[in-house]
Amino acid sequence: MLGLIVRRLLQMPLILAVIYALTLALAWAVPGSPLERPEGRRPPAEVLMAMERQYKLDSFPRFFVSYLDNATGLKFVREKIDGSAGREDARLIEIGAAPRERRVFDLGPSLMYRDRNVNEIIGASLPISMTLGLAAMLIALVLGLAAGIIGAVRPNSLADVGTLSVALIGISLPNFVIGTALVLVFPVWLGWGSVATWGGVKNMILPALTLSLPFAAYIARLTRMGMIEQLSADYIRTARAKGASERSVLLKHALKNAFLPVLSFLGPASALAMTGSFVVERVFTVPGMGQHFVNAVQNKDLFLIIGVVLVYAMILIVFNLAVDVLYGWVDPRIE
Repeated sequence: MLGLIVRRLLQMPLILAVIYALTLALAWAVPGSPLERPEGRRPPAEVLMAMERQYKLDSFPRFFVSYLDNATGLKFVREKIDGSAGREDARLIEIGAAPRERRVFDLGPSLMYRDRNVNEIIGASLPISMTLGLAAMLIALVLGLAAGIIGAVRPNSLADVGTLSVALIGISLPNFVIGTALVLVFPVWLGWGSVATWGGVKNMILPALTLSLPFAAYIARLTRMGMIEQLSADYIRTARAKGASERSVLLKHALKNAFLPVLSFLGPASALAMTGSFVVERVFTVPGMGQHFVNAVQNKDLFLIIGVVLVYAMILIVFNLAVDVLYGWVDPRIE
């Protein structure tokens, strides 16, 4: 198991480098200049050229190397070793300017939010998205496991058909339809909760529920199929013959083995949920990473686009690794 963890961690930089290269290439190819104002105003040509040189936007290779130098921490380490950071700070103090703030892993300035950098934006929005995603996955697990167990215990019954129908609806309906319907029913018609506000458990329920329903539907289907297969196995008949209670048979024996496909699904699903859903965050005005990513794409904010994608990719890799580790804990036969 330790060897698996070490191999995955050694592979992470290469995976992130490939994702970075593809993301930058796609974002660079998008028409338009990230230095234009949202209303379409352009700075004078001289100012535009100076800003492009400052942010390395005048050359794809220069931007590619410069961003990697800052984001990987190589520039920070190099400046500490050769002392250039201290000399620059001393020069700025002499002319009455404040020393430049340096970060080990610098994801660069935001071209859209002119007074903020990408580290600050992600640092403020990632905890919100992860909180929302964690709440959504907890709801999805409770709803999905319960629906799957009910359907497996009484296959082809009214309860089974009902849970399957709800699961199919949850998978088929887009998030913006579910979110809009919940907003209309609860805050607008019934007066429960609020719209376009964030803060506290009360304002988290509707977006978390909206985000959880597609995941809950998949979990329900996986649980039902796994439970039906396990309940027909020989060891379940043996457990019942030994006098084990039905609750023990379902939860202790069958569910433990039927949970393995669900566990595989939870890795990428949790990463997706905890980095925020763009649509859900837009519908409920949640100030998470999804909101910033959509705005960054619309304004071709290269630094913010790449920063959000790299953080999401890193979380996805870590969660998949955690799932592989949990596999061995749930079923020791799996190496």
